[in-house]
Amino acid sequence: MPDVHEITDPADDRLGDYRALTDLELRTRWEPPHGLFIAEGELVLRRALRAGYRPRSYLIDAKRIGQLADLPGDAPIYAAAPAVLEQATGFHVHRGVLASFHRLPLRTADELIASARRLAVLEDVNNHTNIGAVFRDAAALGVDAVLLSPTCADPLYRRAVRVSMGEVFAIPYATLEPWPDGLGQVREAGFTVLAMTPDPAATPLHQLTTAQRARAALLLGAEGPGLSRTALAASDVPVKIPMRRNVDSLNVAAAAAVAFWELGRDDQEIA
Repeated sequence: MPDVHEITDPADDRLGDYRALTDLELRTRWEPPHGLFIAEGELVLRRALRAGYRPRSYLIDAKRIGQLADLPGDAPIYAAAPAVLEQATGFHVHRGVLASFHRLPLRTADELIASARRLAVLEDVNNHTNIGAVFRDAAALGVDAVLLSPTCADPLYRRAVRVSMGEVFAIPYATLEPWPDGLGQVREAGFTVLAMTPDPAATPLHQLTTAQRARAALLLGAEGPGLSRTALAASDVPVKIPMRRNVDSLNVAAAAAVAFWELGRDDQEIA
């Protein structure tokens, strides 16, 4: 078992990475510039380790230390009582396990476009719950990579990581710039850009041709406003999920799951 450092003071300077975890604005200003992110829960922590992320430190409920005796010993382990954890982080850490990790170097859109067969492209999806859910959908349903407009939320923000159950570590992503002109780069690489829209005139997903499905880049917009006019204009085919009972649309993560499954249903192998 690596050395464990007991923390009794929530203001201890060693807990700097874990301050005010519920303050979105503060964390957004702190985490990416300092090259870190926070993982919450043992499952997510272990998936981050398996994905090659290097830990900066661990912060664990003292009662759970024995469950995590196999943690790599190259980062300090801090143990504290639940009350100390709550005061330091700003919320009740009911999973009892937090870790701070170094971010990996950012991928480029060029790299992902060159290596992927099926892409998800997100415009202005700035809700972290939706971002996390879309990444989990992508991992489960055969999407190779995710491209983000510059206005999308950070996939490595704690809530996004938690909702994805750590699947943000399994799917490579990059920012696509300039936006939306970068969609031309996707098209030039041989992808058909499919724009999800509730427009009644759009093509139902199940009616896409074999050629349109072969290398698909599914374009999804934010909850509520959907895709911008400029993004729709930069796409190849507007597509829709047929609806019943006068429902006009689904939550973006639910729509993504349906569309990802439909685009991948002809795959020869499901791993």
